Amino acid sequence: MNIGEKIRRLRMSRGLTQEELAVRTDLSRSFISQLESNKTSLSLDTLEKILRALGTDLKSFFSDLDEEKIVFKKEDRVPLYDQPEGVAAYLLMSDVETKKVDPVLVVLGPGAQTEEEGYHEGDEFGYVLQGKVDLWLDGVRYRLSQGDCFYYKADKKHMLKNPSKKKEAVVLWIEID
Repeated sequence: MNIGEKIRRLRMSRGLTQEELAVRTDLSRSFISQLESNKTSLSLDTLEKILRALGTDLKSFFSDLDEEKIVFKKEDRVPLYDQPEGVAAYLLMSDVETKKVDPVLVVLGPGAQTEEEGYHEGDEFGYVLQGKVDLWLDGVRYRLSQGDCFYYKADKKHMLKNPSKKKEAVVLWIEID
């Protein structure tokens, strides 16, 4: 593991300069530079101080030693059970608990609808892949067709319904934390 490189990537992902990280940690900019280029070592206390300033901790820093999964194949999908009659839903990627998005593929049979979901934090986005759907937000209906999308804050009661009596509808539905 290249600790210096990992710290540099973490710092840059937070939009911080070496100088800004140095100020937050009471370390010198030259020390941060040498650390990131692996020209110096550091104590565990110093590493903890740097990670705290970057908004993480030792456990998180070292826990992702496994390679990050980039591609999720169709066979990796996880079916969601306890769906209403005529509704099939699938998680499109694993380990969604550690991510800020929760993508679900929702297949609504003719006339089927999801259960009404109550208020919660976050936002929701959907893209109609096939058919037509009615999006209900606090009792107000929005009609969407293939190629349309929706986005709203999840502080409203919401559900999807397939208004067709003959064709199924397919929606990519993403909850965003």
